[in-house]
Amino acid sequence: MRVLAVVLLAAACAAAAAVASGGGGGGGGGELPEFREAPAFRNGAACAGAPTIHIAMTLDATYLRGSLAGVLSVLRHAACPESIAFHFVASSTSPARRLTALRRALAAAFPTLPATVHRFDARLVRGKISSSVRRALDQPLNYARIYLADLLPRSVPRVLYLDSDLLVVDDVARLWATDLGPDAALAAPEYCHANFTSYFTDAFWRHPEYAAVFANRTRVPCYFNTGVMVIDLDRWRAGGYTAKLEYWMEVQKQEARIYELGSLPPFLLVFAGEVKAVEHRWNQHGLGGDNVAGQCRELHPGPVSLLHWSGKGKPWLRLDAGRPCPLDALWAPYDLRRRRGARDDLLAAVA
Repeated sequence: MRVLAVVLLAAACAAAAAVASGGGGGGGGGELPEFREAPAFRNGAACAGAPTIHIAMTLDATYLRGSLAGVLSVLRHAACPESIAFHFVASSTSPARRLTALRRALAAAFPTLPATVHRFDARLVRGKISSSVRRALDQPLNYARIYLADLLPRSVPRVLYLDSDLLVVDDVARLWATDLGPDAALAAPEYCHANFTSYFTDAFWRHPEYAAVFANRTRVPCYFNTGVMVIDLDRWRAGGYTAKLEYWMEVQKQEARIYELGSLPPFLLVFAGEVKAVEHRWNQHGLGGDNVAGQCRELHPGPVSLLHWSGKGKPWLRLDAGRPCPLDALWAPYDLRRRRGARDDLLAAVA
């Protein structure tokens, strides 16, 4: 897969140049850009009886281009694309006109996509969010993943949560089939080489009751990125995990500043050491650099099934600004934003 990534990078350079020359952004203000219709992807005969894969993503104006590119990448590489159902989570604070525009953009790009838009009540996190190192991490919709067990119907027993700044370059059914074992509610790639203590403040580690939360975990607690998670919703509900995550958000807000990174630390506090580990290939994260400078990054060693531009630098913004990083060329062919004079077959670069 690393060789594939190199081939894709070379093939996508022309597409990236077209995107960079198109100008304009897809930010949160003003009218939404227009999007072209994606190719239709169909199930083959071998997909008869294939299980439905449920994928949840957020839907907002700021990350709309990223969300649509992510959906396209999932469908493009899926063996049974028509067996995938998408659940989009939109903020309840979005004006009706903006929500209608988001729905139209989604329908324009994917007119036959099995998709449901769920409204997330931002009041659920009012008074629970504290400022972090990057403003984007403080938005209520960034916390919606905590409430998926309440937002999705009980007929959905499992969901794959994906951030809106990634591309899937493998059959997502392989990730969906992750065996959670007898007890785990959540599966994700773990990164045990990371300095786990750095995700919490000195005030946290000095407080004996706070630090003791990791004392009786099944395994050594490790960092994991919450942008790619397989979640057993039945086990989540039975374990009361939403309330457990909210508890740490309230500690942060009312008792002591114990972390700096938005919605990630509560997940670590509740799940680190209890996560079902997934291969690293399913989250080649950090391609957006850090949360301050957003500098260019290279791929981590090893195979690649998912590229994740976590961090400050987003590929569509860097491409629009004419200052792309080399790996942003991999994202460009999946950009469905319509531009005058641009080719409508950019996917040929990765076909």
